[in-house]
Amino acid sequence: MKTALLQLTSSDDPAANLDMVRAMIGEAAVQGAKFILTPEVTNCVSTSTTRQREVLLHEEDDITLAGLRGQAAELGIWLLIGSLGIKTHDADGRFANRSFLIDPQGQIVARYDKIHMFDVQVTEAETFRESANYRPGNRAVVADTDFGKVGMTICYDLRFPHLYAALAQAGARILTVPAAFSPVTGLAHWEPLLRARAIENGCWVIAPAQTGTHPKTRGRTRHTYGHSLVVSPWGEVVIDAGTGPGIHFFDLDDNSVTEARRRVPSLTHVRPFDGP
Repeated sequence: MKTALLQLTSSDDPAANLDMVRAMIGEAAVQGAKFILTPEVTNCVSTSTTRQREVLLHEEDDITLAGLRGQAAELGIWLLIGSLGIKTHDADGRFANRSFLIDPQGQIVARYDKIHMFDVQVTEAETFRESANYRPGNRAVVADTDFGKVGMTICYDLRFPHLYAALAQAGARILTVPAAFSPVTGLAHWEPLLRARAIENGCWVIAPAQTGTHPKTRGRTRHTYGHSLVVSPWGEVVIDAGTGPGIHFFDLDDNSVTEARRRVPSLTHVRPFDGP
């Protein structure tokens, strides 16, 4: 199946981002893509809590979700909205970082809230405390599609291999990793971690990413690594999107999952153990 991933440089203006993404999805569909994926925080990249509270909405009101669901139905495509920043009704006011899988009728097939929060000090000048504004999810998700089961994750989840093993053991043949990765950690770890998740589980790994310097209204400037990747179930890099925004195509072939797992059937060799 012809598949497209979008590499974006989203701003902190959801309406402008929606126009940009809709245009790219339309172009990808014209070129024959039947499954299209966008990065993490497609609707708003911002370091300002004040700005996020101004522009983020609850799921039922979110303009990006409504607009992209409608477009998926118009075009008859599968769409992974990598994630949206979404207001919740939590007492502490924190947002959800939520991924949505949309079917060709525009229906939400699955939702996944990012489980692992990016609370790190990458350098003296680059500190992230994602849990201050976003509350973690607590449920792993495998979604059924007519082209295979999809295990849904987001960005920092990538560093927790037990999550991916659980998804694969639950039947996932495709693992999605939409991201807005730090340039420092991206350069060091992005590709090897994605290749490892593909090799360990004999799965396609599709990782659409944010890239570049993100336009802002408030807060400090955010930079992301880019290099959206597609990795085959044998661990080969099929796409490296570099650092510019754009649309990238590949053929999603389920037979390659079957072949990789036949050659190294490690998922059938998992054994319980005691200790340490």
